[in-house]
Amino acid sequence: MAKRSGMLTTNELNGLIDRQEIDTVIVAFTDMQGRLVGKRTSARLFKEEISQHGAECCNYLLAVDVEMNTVDGYRISSWEKGYGDMAMIPDLSTLRLLPWLPGTALVMADLTWLPEHEDGVGEPVAPAPREILKRQIARLAEKGLVPYVGTELEFIVFDNSYRDAWSKGYKDLTPASDYNIDYALLASTRMEPLLRDIRVSMEGAGMYCEGVKGECNLGQQEIAFRYDDALTTCDNHSIYKNGSKEIADKHGKALTFMAKFNEREGNSCHIHISFRGTDGSAVFADKDDDLGMSTMFRHFLAGQLKTLRELTLFFAPNINSYKRYVDGSFAPTAVAWGLDNRTCSLRVVGHGHGLRVENRVPGGDVNQYLAVAALIAGGLYGIENELELEPMFEGNAYGSDAARVPTTLREAADLFGRSEIARAAFGDDVVEHYLNNARIEVAAYDAAVTDWERVRGFERF
Repeated sequence: MAKRSGMLTTNELNGLIDRQEIDTVIVAFTDMQGRLVGKRTSARLFKEEISQHGAECCNYLLAVDVEMNTVDGYRISSWEKGYGDMAMIPDLSTLRLLPWLPGTALVMADLTWLPEHEDGVGEPVAPAPREILKRQIARLAEKGLVPYVGTELEFIVFDNSYRDAWSKGYKDLTPASDYNIDYALLASTRMEPLLRDIRVSMEGAGMYCEGVKGECNLGQQEIAFRYDDALTTCDNHSIYKNGSKEIADKHGKALTFMAKFNEREGNSCHIHISFRGTDGSAVFADKDDDLGMSTMFRHFLAGQLKTLRELTLFFAPNINSYKRYVDGSFAPTAVAWGLDNRTCSLRVVGHGHGLRVENRVPGGDVNQYLAVAALIAGGLYGIENELELEPMFEGNAYGSDAARVPTTLREAADLFGRSEIARAAFGDDVVEHYLNNARIEVAAYDAAVTDWERVRGFERF
């Protein structure tokens, strides 16, 4: 694939640094919560040292809650272990410009433990989201398969700035539209200065923007980017999600990717996935099949159905994630598959090279590396065990007797912890790491006293 505008080779970056056009290089990775974290480094230091040897960061970044509080229960990082360092090793194939930040480039990093010797190579940090996905991609590579992925990420725009929203406790915010604007152009045009800035900026950062459309909730939008190999798509997803917030902040606006902000439609992140052979062949397609589906694709899809409930923790990682799953809301509740059927969790679309499954379970709060890793693991389980695919569902799956998507983080964590498939695919260390994260979130939620409780109980109980 030809290098896209905005992407940089090491030589190109060094030239920009020498001409003093780039003064800062961000070395970044995605944490458990799906946030882009890392360091802003001197471009000169990056050229001379960091590009070859990496940069250090505290290992507590994979052992904190969403508020960045240190919490117990993680094997890799604790007060007892002294909260030491891990290394951010730049993946130089991800170098790119960030047009919305003057003089700045960014590179995604892999996390390793610090080597014991100066000339040694550190072991990968197994619970790091990018590493979890890379291990599943490697499993596919052993079978001569390459995963291609597209993520459809929705968000809600508000006319308030982030600091204003914070000062209001995120209450009484003004959405950027007043009514349902699904596919509408007029009301979306009011947001176009922001939306265009995001689109153009992401193109300048090496992404292939397909378009933007209004969605159903007030101020809700979706900007879509072209599919790519799984790792590239997930890297781009992180940069887009972080960058769009930074661009919104410059416009004096705020946007949220929360799975469910209010009682209206939630923010989804439908994930499309297909496999190809290393020669580019369409291994999911069979022109002689009634539905155009190969035997491999049928096994893959059967694996998705088999594993969906027990791997939901990687699709829906937060308490709020489960508020989306409401019958008749376009968010799935039934574990079923159908052809171009948006009432099912798994929607099969396309043909030939474009034949793929859309998993509709993830929301805008998903950690895309974990979700795609789960999709690959589930598909591989179906392929390796040659699972038979159940008949497709036709009609309204909301009213079906199919198994249901887990309805709480507590339920999903329990299923994940008991899943032999998850432990075989990801390893006990990874499963226990993310179970601990879920337990901490559930405990924090159970201890919280909400506005809903105060309104209902302050006077009337």
